[in-house]
Amino acid sequence: MTHLLRAENVSLGYDHTPIIENLDLEIVPGKVTVIVGANASGKSTLLKGLARLLKPDTGQVTLDGRNIAALPAKKVATIVGLLPQQPIAPDGITVADLISRGRYPHHGWFRQWSSTDDAIVAAAMAATNTHELAARRLEDLSGGQRQRVWIAMALAQDPEILLLDEPTTFLDVTHQIEVLDLLLERNRERGTTVVMVLHDLNLAARYADHLVVMCAGRIVANGTPAETLNADTVRTAFDLDATIVSDPVCGAPMVVPIGRFHGRVPPVLTEAEPPLLFSVSTS
Repeated sequence: MTHLLRAENVSLGYDHTPIIENLDLEIVPGKVTVIVGANASGKSTLLKGLARLLKPDTGQVTLDGRNIAALPAKKVATIVGLLPQQPIAPDGITVADLISRGRYPHHGWFRQWSSTDDAIVAAAMAATNTHELAARRLEDLSGGQRQRVWIAMALAQDPEILLLDEPTTFLDVTHQIEVLDLLLERNRERGTTVVMVLHDLNLAARYADHLVVMCAGRIVANGTPAETLNADTVRTAFDLDATIVSDPVCGAPMVVPIGRFHGRVPPVLTEAEPPLLFSVSTS
């Protein structure tokens, strides 16, 4: 079944301080949606609202047309999974135990741990290359290792809609690509709806089917990367002058920042203006 997640006229904030006001967004089912924007633009706040972690001040988030706040928490957890920006785990928990917790929403009085759960956890660990860490405590791992473990737990939950807040945090470039490839593969092979916040505009454009660009708590562009990522959008959302070129790997838009020192063509030296050379005397 394809599930539909929507924000309808949603306002979200903290301690009576509004961050997002009157926002509408429909997550495209079965696609990869990437949310981008400058710091404090409301990206993580929006993701928390979609995941039911943050109650809207006005409006509602709906799952298949029903207010998500009115649905049983366990039912929502079998459909919607979330990897927050700063997840918290109990002290002393091992990697294997943490990843296994991803299966808890699927259990109940009549559904206990089974060989199917073992297989799903093992597959999540293999996909994230965390199986060799299984017996280690989470607190003893590096930041990059911990991030891969959290992603494994999210995969073990096996949700139909997967929300991830900066899943490439702490990862080197090799593991960033591995994680994004893994999420794209899960989307393409299983139809999982993926929604993630990314900081890297070029990775966002490369991996997104749908791009949501935010600025100051509102959506300033919403569509395919080709439709949304242009010099005007980058200037509006990031206060950055940039040139947009074609990604030589996949043809997606690629943002090339200009900056204050590289926006002008450097002067060409002529015979009348020889370069200044320095010599060191040894006498």
